[in-house]
Amino acid sequence: MKKILSVLLISFAVPATVNACEICGCSLGNYYIGLLPHFKHHFIGLRYQYGSFNTRLKDDPNEFSNDRYETLELWAGWNLSRKFQVLAILPYTFNHQVSDAGVTDLQGIGDLAVLVNYQLFSQSSPRFTQQLYAGVGLKLATGSFAIEEGDPDIAAVANTQRGSGSTDILLNLMHHITVGNWGINTTAGYKINSTNREEYHFGNKFTANSFVYYSLQSKKIITSPNLGITYEQSRKSELTGAKIDLTGGSLLMASLGAEFGFGKISVGCNVRLPLTQNFADGQTRSTLKTMAHVSYAF
Repeated sequence: MKKILSVLLISFAVPATVNACEICGCSLGNYYIGLLPHFKHHFIGLRYQYGSFNTRLKDDPNEFSNDRYETLELWAGWNLSRKFQVLAILPYTFNHQVSDAGVTDLQGIGDLAVLVNYQLFSQSSPRFTQQLYAGVGLKLATGSFAIEEGDPDIAAVANTQRGSGSTDILLNLMHHITVGNWGINTTAGYKINSTNREEYHFGNKFTANSFVYYSLQSKKIITSPNLGITYEQSRKSELTGAKIDLTGGSLLMASLGAEFGFGKISVGCNVRLPLTQNFADGQTRSTLKTMAHVSYAF
Protein backbone atom coordinates (compact mmCIF):
# COMPACT_ATOMS: atom_id res chain seq x y z
CA MET A 1 0.00 0.00 0.00
CA LYS A 2 2.92 2.38 0.61
CA LYS A 3 3.75 2.10 -3.09
CA ILE A 4 0.32 3.20 -4.26
CA LEU A 5 0.18 5.97 -1.65
CA SER A 6 3.39 7.42 -2.97
CA VAL A 7 2.06 7.44 -6.55
CA LEU A 8 -1.40 8.57 -5.59
CA LEU A 9 -0.45 11.30 -3.19
CA ILE A 10 2.56 12.91 -4.79
CA SER A 11 1.49 12.86 -8.42
CA PHE A 12 -0.44 16.13 -8.47
CA ALA A 13 0.52 17.99 -5.33
CA VAL A 14 -0.33 21.67 -5.12
CA PRO A 15 -2.59 23.67 -3.89
CA ALA A 16 -6.08 25.34 -3.55
CA THR A 17 -8.15 25.05 -2.53
CA VAL A 18 -7.67 23.03 1.15
CA ASN A 19 -7.30 19.31 1.37
CA ALA A 20 -4.50 17.00 0.30
CA CYS A 21 -3.17 16.37 -3.19
CA GLU A 22 -5.04 17.13 -6.38
CA ILE A 23 -4.24 13.73 -7.82
CA CYS A 24 -6.30 12.02 -5.17
CA GLY A 25 -9.08 14.56 -5.11
CA CYS A 26 -7.68 17.06 -2.66
CA SER A 27 -5.85 20.24 -3.44
CA LEU A 28 -3.87 22.19 -0.88
CA GLY A 29 -4.89 25.76 -1.57
CA ASN A 30 -6.99 25.01 -4.66
CA TYR A 31 -9.36 27.90 -4.07
CA TYR A 32 -11.94 27.62 -6.82
CA ILE A 33 -13.86 30.90 -7.29
CA GLY A 34 -16.28 30.30 -10.16
CA LEU A 35 -19.33 32.54 -10.42
CA LEU A 36 -19.72 34.92 -7.49
CA PRO A 37 -23.22 35.67 -6.14
CA HIS A 38 -24.58 39.11 -7.01
CA PHE A 39 -23.90 41.57 -4.19
CA LYS A 40 -23.64 45.35 -3.89
CA HIS A 41 -21.88 45.57 -0.54
CA HIS A 42 -21.25 42.26 1.27
CA PHE A 43 -22.08 38.57 1.09
CA ILE A 44 -21.46 35.55 3.27
CA GLY A 45 -22.23 31.93 2.58
CA LEU A 46 -21.37 28.26 2.63
CA ARG A 47 -20.03 26.18 -0.26
CA TYR A 48 -19.78 22.44 -0.56
CA GLN A 49 -17.27 20.88 -2.96
CA TYR A 50 -16.87 17.23 -3.89
CA GLY A 51 -14.20 15.40 -5.88
CA SER A 52 -13.54 11.74 -6.65
CA PHE A 53 -10.42 10.03 -8.02
CA ASN A 54 -9.54 6.43 -8.86
CA THR A 55 -6.04 4.94 -8.95
CA ARG A 56 -4.79 1.52 -10.07
CA LEU A 57 -1.07 0.78 -10.51
CA LYS A 58 -0.01 -0.40 -13.96
CA ASP A 59 2.68 -2.77 -12.66
CA ASP A 60 0.43 -4.23 -9.94
CA PRO A 61 -3.35 -3.97 -10.67
CA ASN A 62 -4.11 -5.47 -7.26
CA GLU A 63 -3.02 -2.18 -5.68
CA PHE A 64 -5.83 0.38 -6.03
CA SER A 65 -7.38 3.37 -4.31
CA ASN A 66 -10.80 4.98 -4.74
CA ASP A 67 -10.94 8.40 -3.11
CA ARG A 68 -13.66 10.84 -2.16
CA TYR A 69 -12.81 14.36 -0.98
CA GLU A 70 -15.37 16.81 0.36
CA THR A 71 -14.88 20.39 1.47
CA LEU A 72 -17.25 22.69 3.35
CA GLU A 73 -16.17 26.31 2.91
CA LEU A 74 -17.16 29.47 4.70
CA TRP A 75 -16.75 32.20 2.08
CA ALA A 76 -17.45 35.92 2.08
CA GLY A 77 -17.01 39.05 -0.02
CA TRP A 78 -16.86 42.77 0.73
CA ASN A 79 -17.04 45.68 -1.71
CA LEU A 80 -14.97 48.17 0.28
CA SER A 81 -15.50 50.87 -2.34
CA ARG A 82 -16.29 51.20 -6.04
CA LYS A 83 -12.75 50.00 -6.83
CA PHE A 84 -11.80 47.52 -4.07
CA GLN A 85 -13.24 44.10 -3.32
CA VAL A 86 -12.13 41.53 -0.71
CA LEU A 87 -12.82 37.78 -0.88
CA ALA A 88 -12.09 35.23 1.85
CA ILE A 89 -12.41 31.41 1.96
CA LEU A 90 -11.96 29.16 5.01
CA PRO A 91 -12.30 25.40 4.27
CA TYR A 92 -13.06 22.37 6.40
CA THR A 93 -12.19 19.07 4.72
CA PHE A 94 -13.52 15.51 4.84
CA ASN A 95 -11.28 12.97 3.08
CA HIS A 96 -12.34 9.34 2.55
CA GLN A 97 -10.19 6.67 0.91
CA VAL A 98 -10.97 3.01 0.15
CA SER A 99 -7.94 0.99 -1.00
CA ASP A 100 -6.48 -2.50 -1.02
CA ALA A 101 -5.11 -1.70 2.46
CA GLY A 102 -8.45 -0.68 3.98
CA VAL A 103 -10.43 2.49 4.71
CA THR A 104 -8.93 5.85 5.80
CA ASP A 105 -10.80 8.98 6.96
CA LEU A 106 -9.31 12.41 7.70
CA GLN A 107 -10.96 15.74 8.46
CA GLY A 108 -10.06 19.18 9.78
CA ILE A 109 -9.71 22.90 9.13
CA GLY A 110 -7.70 23.82 6.02
CA ASP A 111 -5.78 26.94 5.01
CA LEU A 112 -7.48 30.36 4.99
CA ALA A 113 -7.22 32.40 1.76
CA VAL A 114 -7.79 36.18 1.52
CA LEU A 115 -7.80 38.02 -1.83
CA VAL A 116 -8.05 41.75 -2.57
CA ASN A 117 -9.30 42.70 -6.04
CA TYR A 118 -8.92 46.12 -7.65
CA GLN A 119 -11.20 47.27 -10.48
CA LEU A 120 -8.98 48.26 -13.41
CA PHE A 121 -11.85 49.54 -15.51
CA SER A 122 -15.63 49.45 -15.82
CA GLN A 123 -18.03 50.22 -18.68
CA SER A 124 -21.79 50.43 -18.53
CA SER A 125 -24.73 51.13 -20.85
CA PRO A 126 -28.40 50.05 -20.85
CA ARG A 127 -27.58 46.69 -22.52
CA PHE A 128 -23.83 46.30 -22.01
CA THR A 129 -21.58 46.15 -18.93
CA GLN A 130 -17.95 45.18 -18.46
CA GLN A 131 -15.57 45.03 -15.49
CA LEU A 132 -11.97 43.91 -15.14
CA TYR A 133 -10.42 43.18 -11.73
CA ALA A 134 -6.82 42.36 -10.80
CA GLY A 135 -6.17 40.80 -7.44
CA VAL A 136 -3.46 39.74 -5.03
CA GLY A 137 -3.80 37.76 -1.83
CA LEU A 138 -2.36 35.33 0.69
CA LYS A 139 -3.02 31.71 1.57
CA LEU A 140 -2.23 31.39 5.28
CA ALA A 141 -1.00 28.28 7.11
CA THR A 142 -4.07 27.81 9.32
CA GLY A 143 -4.34 24.07 8.59
CA SER A 144 -2.04 21.64 10.39
CA PHE A 145 1.12 20.30 8.71
CA ALA A 146 3.53 17.86 10.38
CA ILE A 147 5.97 15.40 8.80
CA GLU A 148 8.96 13.46 10.12
CA GLU A 149 12.35 13.96 8.50
CA GLY A 150 13.61 10.74 6.97
CA ASP A 151 10.16 9.20 6.47
CA PRO A 152 10.45 7.05 3.29
CA ASP A 153 6.90 8.08 2.33
CA ILE A 154 7.43 11.75 3.20
CA ALA A 155 5.85 13.04 -0.05
CA ALA A 156 2.72 10.98 0.50
CA VAL A 157 2.51 12.07 4.15
CA ALA A 158 2.97 15.74 3.17
CA ASN A 159 0.02 15.57 0.80
CA THR A 160 -2.34 14.07 3.38
CA GLN A 161 -2.00 17.09 5.68
CA ARG A 162 -4.89 19.48 6.31
CA GLY A 163 -2.71 22.43 5.32
CA SER A 164 0.48 23.07 3.38
CA GLY A 165 2.44 24.62 6.26
CA SER A 166 3.38 27.58 4.05
CA THR A 167 2.22 31.14 3.41
CA ASP A 168 1.59 31.49 -0.31
CA ILE A 169 0.86 34.31 -2.76
CA LEU A 170 -2.34 34.38 -4.85
CA LEU A 171 -2.56 36.35 -8.11
CA ASN A 172 -5.89 36.79 -9.84
CA LEU A 173 -7.62 38.36 -12.88
CA MET A 174 -11.42 38.49 -13.23
CA HIS A 175 -13.30 39.73 -16.31
CA HIS A 176 -17.08 40.02 -16.43
CA ILE A 177 -19.14 41.11 -19.43
CA THR A 178 -22.90 41.19 -20.02
CA VAL A 179 -24.84 41.86 -23.22
CA GLY A 180 -28.55 41.94 -22.53
CA ASN A 181 -29.40 38.76 -20.63
CA TRP A 182 -26.16 37.04 -21.68
CA GLY A 183 -23.00 37.10 -19.60
CA ILE A 184 -19.45 35.76 -19.69
CA ASN A 185 -17.34 35.46 -16.53
CA THR A 186 -13.64 34.57 -16.87
CA THR A 187 -11.12 34.11 -14.06
CA ALA A 188 -7.41 33.29 -14.20
CA GLY A 189 -5.22 32.73 -11.16
CA TYR A 190 -1.68 31.76 -10.25
CA LYS A 191 -0.59 30.47 -6.85
CA ILE A 192 3.06 30.98 -5.85
CA ASN A 193 3.91 28.57 -3.06
CA SER A 194 6.68 29.10 -0.55
CA THR A 195 8.82 26.45 1.14
CA ASN A 196 7.55 25.46 4.57
CA ARG A 197 9.60 24.83 7.72
CA GLU A 198 10.05 21.17 6.77
CA GLU A 199 11.65 22.33 3.47
CA TYR A 200 8.73 21.00 1.45
CA HIS A 201 7.58 23.10 -1.51
CA PHE A 202 4.26 22.33 -3.22
CA GLY A 203 4.34 23.05 -6.95
CA ASN A 204 3.01 26.41 -8.14
CA LYS A 205 -0.40 26.19 -9.79
CA PHE A 206 -2.20 27.97 -12.64
CA THR A 207 -6.00 27.83 -12.91
CA ALA A 208 -8.43 29.38 -15.40
CA ASN A 209 -12.16 29.09 -15.91
CA SER A 210 -14.76 30.75 -18.09
CA PHE A 211 -18.55 30.56 -17.85
CA VAL A 212 -21.28 31.65 -20.26
CA TYR A 213 -24.68 32.20 -18.66
CA TYR A 214 -28.16 33.46 -19.53
CA SER A 215 -30.36 35.23 -16.96
CA LEU A 216 -34.10 34.55 -16.85
CA GLN A 217 -36.05 36.83 -14.51
CA SER A 218 -39.51 36.30 -13.08
CA LYS A 219 -41.25 38.35 -10.40
CA LYS A 220 -39.30 36.80 -7.51
CA ILE A 221 -36.57 34.56 -8.97
CA ILE A 222 -33.58 35.14 -11.24
CA THR A 223 -32.42 31.89 -12.88
CA SER A 224 -29.03 31.76 -14.64
CA PRO A 225 -28.07 28.44 -16.26
CA ASN A 226 -24.38 28.35 -17.18
CA LEU A 227 -21.92 26.37 -19.22
CA GLY A 228 -18.17 26.60 -18.70
CA ILE A 229 -14.69 25.19 -18.94
CA THR A 230 -11.95 24.90 -16.29
CA TYR A 231 -8.21 24.28 -16.69
CA GLU A 232 -5.66 23.47 -13.97
CA GLN A 233 -1.91 22.96 -14.28
CA SER A 234 0.58 22.32 -11.47
CA ARG A 235 4.37 22.29 -11.48
CA LYS A 236 6.39 19.58 -9.75
CA SER A 237 6.74 19.72 -5.98
CA GLU A 238 10.16 19.79 -4.29
CA LEU A 239 11.74 18.47 -1.09
CA THR A 240 14.93 20.24 0.09
CA GLY A 241 15.22 21.73 -3.41
CA ALA A 242 14.95 18.42 -5.31
CA LYS A 243 11.99 17.78 -7.63
CA ILE A 244 9.70 14.87 -6.73
CA ASP A 245 8.86 12.38 -9.47
CA LEU A 246 5.22 12.00 -10.60
CA THR A 247 4.17 15.35 -9.14
CA GLY A 248 2.60 18.07 -11.28
CA GLY A 249 0.08 17.60 -14.04
CA SER A 250 -2.88 19.12 -15.86
CA LEU A 251 -6.65 18.75 -15.99
CA LEU A 252 -9.25 20.20 -18.39
CA MET A 253 -12.92 20.01 -17.34
CA ALA A 254 -16.32 20.96 -18.77
CA SER A 255 -18.84 22.51 -16.37
CA LEU A 256 -22.64 22.66 -16.32
CA GLY A 257 -24.54 24.51 -13.62
CA ALA A 258 -27.18 27.03 -12.58
CA GLU A 259 -27.51 30.01 -10.23
CA PHE A 260 -30.77 31.12 -8.57
CA GLY A 261 -31.45 34.49 -6.95
CA PHE A 262 -34.23 34.96 -4.37
CA GLY A 263 -33.85 38.57 -3.31
CA LYS A 264 -30.83 38.66 -1.01
CA ILE A 265 -30.36 34.87 -1.11
CA SER A 266 -28.38 33.12 -3.87
CA VAL A 267 -28.21 29.37 -4.47
CA GLY A 268 -25.99 27.73 -7.07
CA CYS A 269 -24.47 24.44 -8.16
CA ASN A 270 -22.41 22.90 -10.94
CA VAL A 271 -20.92 19.61 -12.09
CA ARG A 272 -17.44 19.43 -13.68
CA LEU A 273 -16.39 16.43 -15.76
CA PRO A 274 -12.86 15.81 -17.12
CA LEU A 275 -12.23 16.28 -20.83
CA THR A 276 -8.49 15.59 -20.77
CA GLN A 277 -6.05 14.92 -17.94
CA ASN A 278 -2.38 14.12 -17.58
CA PHE A 279 -0.80 13.05 -14.32
CA ALA A 280 0.77 9.98 -12.66
CA ASP A 281 1.44 8.39 -16.07
CA GLY A 282 -2.29 7.75 -16.42
CA GLN A 283 -2.50 5.66 -13.25
CA THR A 284 -4.84 8.10 -11.52
CA ARG A 285 -8.02 9.46 -13.11
CA SER A 286 -10.23 12.31 -11.95
CA THR A 287 -13.86 11.24 -12.35
CA LEU A 288 -16.09 14.05 -11.07
CA LYS A 289 -16.15 17.40 -9.27
CA THR A 290 -19.25 19.19 -7.99
CA MET A 291 -19.98 22.41 -6.14
CA ALA A 292 -23.06 23.81 -4.39
CA HIS A 293 -23.47 27.03 -2.39
CA VAL A 294 -25.96 29.17 -0.54
CA SER A 295 -25.11 32.85 0.05
CA TYR A 296 -26.70 35.88 1.66
CA ALA A 297 -26.04 39.40 0.33
CA PHE A 298 -26.40 42.46 2.57
